[in-house]
Amino acid sequence: MFKLGIALVASMLAGCATVTPNYDAHFGDAVRQAKLKMIINPNAGKRSDDVAGLDGKAAKEAMSLYQGTFTSPPPAVNVINIGGAIGSGR
Repeated sequence: MFKLGIALVASMLAGCATVTPNYDAHFGDAVRQAKLKMIINPNAGKRSDDVAGLDGKAAKEAMSLYQGTFTSPPPAVNVINIGGAIGSGR
């Protein structure tokens, strides 16, 4: 009976052991690597030189035109003849 008790306690303790130590050690690495790849220059805020690209006026105008495209739906396109010629005589 004593051996059965020892075996039972040992099996219960084995259930608490982690079976994925390698996975647990690297948990979240893929997300951290993806975030780092999305950041071009993490020290960009510390630099005082000009940003390459659009000037402020052009960027503001581009953004207002872009946002204006969502205020009204695009015009409907009337397609009358789908899949065949009109008056084909059939």
